[in-house]
Amino acid sequence: MSDVVHGGTADAAQGVVGQVADFVDGAARRVDVEGVPVCIVRLGDDWYAIGDTCSHAEFSLSEGDVWPDECEIECPKHGATFSLRTGEPKTLPATQPVLVYDVVVVGDSVEVRPR
Repeated sequence: MSDVVHGGTADAAQGVVGQVADFVDGAARRVDVEGVPVCIVRLGDDWYAIGDTCSHAEFSLSEGDVWPDECEIECPKHGATFSLRTGEPKTLPATQPVLVYDVVVVGDSVEVRPR
């Protein structure tokens, strides 16, 4: 599987990515899951994981701003925003979605799993 795949569901990357305390509420953090860059966002008790690479310009989404009220993240390169729930682009210039993953908290461990 390629490290950069857009749209659809994640079919390969999964694993423990850290402890709950490693993730700041309202902020994005990049993790590597089996060599695949994934952006993890914690919003209170809700967790989101999307592919970390913008589908428009192949830039790291985890370096962008998180918009908690909209449940979106903004690519810092050109300002495209993506839904943290679906990976769908919400603003131009991006037109293609990024992968989404499930996040499961088991005890204090945070895991990413294919959706």
